[in-house]
Amino acid sequence: MSQKIVGVKGMNDLLPGEIEIWQHVEGLARELFGRYGYGELRTPMVEDTALFVRSVGEETDIVGKEMYTFEDKAGRSLSLRPEGTAPAARAFIEHAIANQEPLTRWFYMGPMFRYERMKTGRYRQFYQVGAEAYGSKEPAQDVEVMDMVARFLDALGLQDITLNLNSLGDEACRPAYHAKLVEYLQAHKAELCEDCHRRMETNPLRVLDCKNEKCQAVAAQGPSVLDVLCEPCKAHFDEVQRKLTALDIRFVVNPRMVRGLDYYTRTVFEFIASHPALGTASTVGGGGRYDKLVKSLGGTDVPAVGFACGLDRLVLLLKESGRSFVQVPDLFIAAADPGSHDAAFALAGRLRHQGLRVDFDTRGGSLKSQMKRADKSGAHFTLVLGELERTSGQGKLKQMSNGQQWETALDPASVIATVRARRAEVASAPQGGTA
Repeated sequence: MSQKIVGVKGMNDLLPGEIEIWQHVEGLARELFGRYGYGELRTPMVEDTALFVRSVGEETDIVGKEMYTFEDKAGRSLSLRPEGTAPAARAFIEHAIANQEPLTRWFYMGPMFRYERMKTGRYRQFYQVGAEAYGSKEPAQDVEVMDMVARFLDALGLQDITLNLNSLGDEACRPAYHAKLVEYLQAHKAELCEDCHRRMETNPLRVLDCKNEKCQAVAAQGPSVLDVLCEPCKAHFDEVQRKLTALDIRFVVNPRMVRGLDYYTRTVFEFIASHPALGTASTVGGGGRYDKLVKSLGGTDVPAVGFACGLDRLVLLLKESGRSFVQVPDLFIAAADPGSHDAAFALAGRLRHQGLRVDFDTRGGSLKSQMKRADKSGAHFTLVLGELERTSGQGKLKQMSNGQQWETALDPASVIATVRARRAEVASAPQGGTA
């Protein structure tokens, strides 16, 4: 026997029965982000490795340990995208968008790839939905993005999610914080992991993002970046908080939060869910401002702010809610005898062409087996087509939930009208009533 081939570890199949939840989340994102004036962007899954080294940061775990990098036949170093902001910025520069529209808003969704330690809701091929806004340096743009995320999570019906907020300062005040942080970390070097010893030399902010528990304990007692913000950064952060309050968006200031990417300046934020299903992977979305990223990648000096949400974790939370997102058939058509198979098949096709969701077992089989499939499909109604129905042109529409039946002509228009009328009656009936 040939050896069975299985999927790559950490890269999952999404099958019917679950994919409907993903479609629901993606549909809500498209509708809501469009309402805020964001257009959809799609970038390739493979980019020049240098894009992520220069943007995400060579000393980050993402670039240093987690990227899927390979050499193509032309000898170029390419990488599967580990995140969505850098490709969006590359596209913004390459297509000279700044010359076309001074304020540009994009959203994206799709798979990202990181070879990282897997845990609940964290995989090696994972999915993100995110947005980027280019051209505005105003605090209002930061808040618009956070408001959009908050509305998105609320539209999904998710509960107990807290917005954590911080400012990382900019090139004017961050060096002073770096100096204070390094001084503090040097005094506690013996308590830090080997990776953080290296981070202290290359990018001390990365120590604050370390997942090692001892390193986290040291970071929790370290100096706060908020104590050294310059006046412009402080004013920006104060205005962000004021505008969030004006929109009734609750938040918690978390001065230890730095995010895992090097390109952030000033505002950073995370939406953190309190749900046992997520375990320690409780951040469902986050982002911030990255005013220097576009220029650092060869573009003009354009400010920007954005976010990304992990779809895997959002879907996990929706699965835990117990809600059903599967669309069941409006109608199941069964052939009572082999001679009626063609007529039943033709009717199913005509009804589908006119917008009805119809299930039909192309294998035929006994009426009993077909009705078992009808029951399993969850169809709202069934219609059995036999010699009597074909001869008379009349059939009986049966409601699966209670067995009630109605006569209907078998032309597509009549069947559709009967199905929709009965569905409307069921929808409008008082709870506990029957149509």
